[in-house]
Amino acid sequence: MPKVSKGTGILIILLIIGSIFGSLLGEALSGFVPFLTYGRSVGLSPTTIDLASVTITLGLILKLNIASIIGFFFTLFIYTRL
Repeated sequence: MPKVSKGTGILIILLIIGSIFGSLLGEALSGFVPFLTYGRSVGLSPTTIDLASVTITLGLILKLNIASIIGFFFTLFIYTRL
């Protein structure tokens, strides 16, 4: 497995934060600009593993909308300028 440099780790964290911020901003502005909340959900449905004493539920769903994609690319643009 290749090593991840410090800059790459920070970039990934910033892109996730940018997507979350864009999604929150899109939800806040949905009354004025309704197309920002248009999107799709992509992921894996929850799977439950029962081990008698421990039950584990695993799942992953990404809710992509236009606002989160705008936030993603805005953060990428800012990161490349720094």
